[in-house]
Amino acid sequence: MEYNRVPQNEQNRLEREFEQIIGHSPALKSVLAEVKRVAPTDSTVLVLGETGTGKELIAHATHNLSPRCGRPFIKLNCAAIPFDLLESELFGHEKGAFTGAVAQKIGRFEMADTGTLFLDEIGDIPLALQPKLLRVLQEKEFERLGSGRTHQIDVRLIAATHRDLTEMVSRNEFRSDLYYRLNVFPVLVPPVRERREDIQPLVSHFVEVFAQRMGKHIEQIPQATMNALIAYSWPGNVRELQNLIERAVIRSDNGVLPNPLPGSKKEDAEATTLSNGTFLESQRALILQALEATDWVIGGPLGAAARLGLKRTTLVSKMKKLGIYQPRRQRVLDEFNERSELAI
Repeated sequence: MEYNRVPQNEQNRLEREFEQIIGHSPALKSVLAEVKRVAPTDSTVLVLGETGTGKELIAHATHNLSPRCGRPFIKLNCAAIPFDLLESELFGHEKGAFTGAVAQKIGRFEMADTGTLFLDEIGDIPLALQPKLLRVLQEKEFERLGSGRTHQIDVRLIAATHRDLTEMVSRNEFRSDLYYRLNVFPVLVPPVRERREDIQPLVSHFVEVFAQRMGKHIEQIPQATMNALIAYSWPGNVRELQNLIERAVIRSDNGVLPNPLPGSKKEDAEATTLSNGTFLESQRALILQALEATDWVIGGPLGAAARLGLKRTTLVSKMKKLGIYQPRRQRVLDEFNERSELAI
């Protein structure tokens, strides 16, 4: 089986889709349901998840679904700014406030007034700066560096981190009062390995985007390649997937997407066998996990099929192919086999 590509002709639409959240897994749907629930409010949102899971996209979606949509969406990666400049980036400064301050600077909070401020990697904010951040969140006011004038602001804050803030609080590396102020409405973005159903649409999406950008025509994604991508653990999550698909599109020949994973230059037969076996093992583990979580209820809105995003008949068929049986039925089969062996 091969995945045929249908090229898109509208570049603008492709660019817009590139910013969208791609996927239909139950895990992702649960996250988006939380976003829809909190977006209409002004509550602070704390987006949690591993590096590369798409936390910024979740923040942007929250802003776009809120009454503040159309107003400023300002972002700042707290880990990318040196400590001695971070305070100025957040709150701004007056001319002459410190050496090198040759002009007045507007900070991110002031830029985000009436809109949303997204602080990525909030766990990297130094302890010395955390009281000032807490104050602006509680009092909705701040002063620029070098100024005694207080500025009032109306900003909705969305923060994100891949760090365990509770563990940092216990080690006195993060203020507990700031943590509780940030953790009003946490949203946990699952890693790619917990939503493998989304890998195929993500791959297809990135292939289309990069093929369009590079002027290439990708007609096929071989089954062995797709199986290997689905089975891979993706420690770098969506960002790693995006980068590897870009690499694969660059290296593609004759309209076929090559396998970009490390060690994929083995013989085709060996790679196909390995990827198929790993894929089946992964699929079996996911189904068993869903069955155990639902106490082996297959159908219904709370059953394993719904949890996996499958029809009941499809799940039953997959269970048969993978040799998955309900515990009671398995015991009956084992007893029957034992009696048959004794009879022989």
